[in-house]
Parts: sequence; structure tokens; C-alpha cells
Amino acid sequence: MNPQPRIALPATPLSPEGEGRAAARGGRGVFITLEGGEGAGKSTQSRRLAERLRGLGHEVVTTREPGGSPGAEIIRHVLLSGAAKPLGPEAEAVLFSAARADHLDVTIRPALAQGAVVICDRFADSTRAYQGAAGSVDHRFIRALEEVTVGETRPDLTLVLDLPPEDGLARAEARAPGAADRFESEAITFHQRLREAFRMLAQEEPTRCVLIDARADVDTVAARIWQAVEEKLRVRLSLSEAAAP
Repeated sequence: MNPQPRIALPATPLSPEGEGRAAARGGRGVFITLEGGEGAGKSTQSRRLAERLRGLGHEVVTTREPGGSPGAEIIRHVLLSGAAKPLGPEAEAVLFSAARADHLDVTIRPALAQGAVVICDRFADSTRAYQGAAGSVDHRFIRALEEVTVGETRPDLTLVLDLPPEDGLARAEARAPGAADRFESEAITFHQRLREAFRMLAQEEPTRCVLIDARADVDTVAARIWQAVEEKLRVRLSLSEAAAP
């Protein structure tokens, strides 16, 4: 699911000082997710976006899926190791949802309640794409799982990093030669269906999703992401260089 199982993206807890600033702002925080196929650069761009927002004085929690909480990290190992693959895509979807439920309860919802910006490397859209569109699990089953686990905790903005699967898999292999995880090891046709699923998602939900061409260099992609964040969330985040402390 996550193309970088060897690189940890642990949740960053709010400091007492940060909790005070978040509470002073009041209201729910901002929830941003990054989606896309293998090797699209989601982890790198999550870190870049978090650094920029922190530079403007925002309290930011970075996290990932599967994982992001102690219980979810255990399930992550089971999923990405391929141990659950013999059980079939429906069982994998249930395990992803179980991990997501713990992740939401332990990490995401508490941070949002304190007014933080939560940036998550993958979320429920990955289950729609990987197990739903690419894995052929009935979309009604996927939606039912999502309704139970996610409820009203929906992303305010989803950045879909789009990259031809051949390029993404080549990046993943260059990053960790011979260490492909459960999903990186799938046939190229799986990854082609995956890309189309993410592109369709961006097309169907344009108010929430922004399609980002991830073929460019890291700085160019970061600039495109920041433009999308500014356009979608300027009012919510008070994005101004003058706001930096």
C-alpha cells in the first residue's frame, strides 16, 4: 500500500505549547491526505508540505497509512509483508479498515480536535483504489467499511500524485533494490488499474481532490502542491508569509 515500508512516518504528537496555540484558534483542524500509486513521492511531499506549514506557525501532525498508531503499525506489517494476501482482497480491506479505525481514534481525531493540520500519507481513498478498483472488491463493501471506520472524518483536501506506473515502480526499485512489498510486487496491469482509479477519483470529486503531475522534479511538484493548498485552504489556514512568527 505504502511504497516506503522501510521509512517511518510516525505521528508527531502536539507539544504542550502547540496545544495551547491550536486551542486558541478553536474549531476543527485541517485534514490533508496524499494519494497515488507506488513511487509517486507522497512521503517526500508530505514532509515538504509539513515543513512549509510549520514555517508559517501552524501545528502539524504528519502520519501515514497503513500505520500511524501503535495498533495500526502492527497491522501494517501483516499487510505489507504479504501475510494477509492468501486471505483475499476482501480480508485485506477489512484489515486496512481495522488499522484505520485505530489510527483515527489514537492519532487523527485527537489532533484535529486540538486544531492541528494533519497530513496523512494515504487514507481511505487508497482502499477504494487498491482493494476496490484494482482488487475488484465490490464498491458497496468498500463504502460500508468506510462509513463505519471513517464516518464524518473526511479529508478537507486530497492531493492525488499522478505518475505512470512504470516510472513509479522504477523509482521504488531504485530506492530499495529487491525489496518490493506486497503491492509493489503486483503485475503492471494492477498498477495501471490503480492509476486509473486515482485519476477517476480526482475527476469525480473535484472540490476535494486535486490531481498533481508527479513526473516533474521534487521542487516543482512541491510548488504545485502548495498552489493547490493555497487555492483550496487559504481561508482555513490563513496562509500568509506575514503570519510566520
